[in-house]
Amino acid sequence: MNLKIADRMKDYEEGIFQLLNEKKEEMERKGKKVYNLSVGTPDFPTDAHIMEAVTKAAQDSANYKYALKMLPELSRAVIKRFRERYHVELTDREITDVYGSQEGIAHIGLCLCNPGDIVLVPNPGYPIFSIGPSLASADVRTYDLREENNYLPDLAGIDEALLKKTKFMIVSYPLNPVCRIAPDEFYERLIPWAKKHEIIILHDNAYSDIVYDGHIGKSILQFPGAKENCIEFYSLSKSYNYTGARVGFLVGNEYLVQSFKRLRSQIDYGTFLPVQYGAIAALNGPDDGIKRRCAEYQKRRDALCGGLRSIGWNIPDSQGSMFAWGKIPDGYEDDVEFVMELLERSGVLCTPGSSFGSLGKGHVRFALTMPVGQIQEAVKAVAASGMIRNNLS
Repeated sequence: MNLKIADRMKDYEEGIFQLLNEKKEEMERKGKKVYNLSVGTPDFPTDAHIMEAVTKAAQDSANYKYALKMLPELSRAVIKRFRERYHVELTDREITDVYGSQEGIAHIGLCLCNPGDIVLVPNPGYPIFSIGPSLASADVRTYDLREENNYLPDLAGIDEALLKKTKFMIVSYPLNPVCRIAPDEFYERLIPWAKKHEIIILHDNAYSDIVYDGHIGKSILQFPGAKENCIEFYSLSKSYNYTGARVGFLVGNEYLVQSFKRLRSQIDYGTFLPVQYGAIAALNGPDDGIKRRCAEYQKRRDALCGGLRSIGWNIPDSQGSMFAWGKIPDGYEDDVEFVMELLERSGVLCTPGSSFGSLGKGHVRFALTMPVGQIQEAVKAVAASGMIRNNLS
């Protein structure tokens, strides 16, 4: 029998993180030390009050039934969070829960797009930004993010004919992988520009609680007129170290949120109730843990970026997110080959930039997922490898 799968699967090769993990395990089997700075999984413990809420709810057999919808207490907690953190007023109908932003972005195109509708996504950008719309048979087009433009899209430079056919555009700041934030002026230009062209803006707000040097992360909904054409995914994964629980929210324009909620009602039966109770505890709890972890991430950033610069590898300071981004050192051209050689010679594992799009070629991304002391060890290992030729640029 000749078994065949969908043609779209040719676009979904084995993920780079799986390949890197296999290489890491190979190194470890050889007894070599590996500093894994590739995957962005927080290494901090989840706050006790969140775990206690999950544990208590999990001991009640009634909480193992289908949830079917968000708990009213969870909706109120999201409203409270956005009011206090972002000064944004939401209603129940402007909120729906999702199994994390990744799942939400994977499915949102099914709600918004007809086959062939154009969706604009960043290059470089997180892979699900392109994969999600492609599952809806959208025509995925990229817009360039370049260092010389502070990794902001050149709105005036996007072809007008393309814009006439564009259904929605994904933006995200702080942006994974380039680790830049956007100034208020950008959102103030973006929202009316998108309205003029009748484009929906989808903002992925995964890292607004991990922003450095005194800057404050924003929600796109803080800006005038945003609710007319903007929606935003808000995740508990990185802010609260709630990654495995898989819970986030789509907020913003009521019509779009309710439409997406109707789609998801055909896919699942609601977020597991103990997970919802943990989310309630997170959102209603103190921000002390969030601020403490952000400060620790900044120390890690300083140890990594500053440390690598001190040995001749010019990695700029990350402005936000739990990552750092920079060009591969002089003398190297292929980022994948460089990453593999760096792992072999130093034990330091990072992610090749080309896995985030064509403009990521020649770059690497580091995850700030080790304590400062281990990051300092990793920097020493890179220096000892002899791969950095002390060419600051």
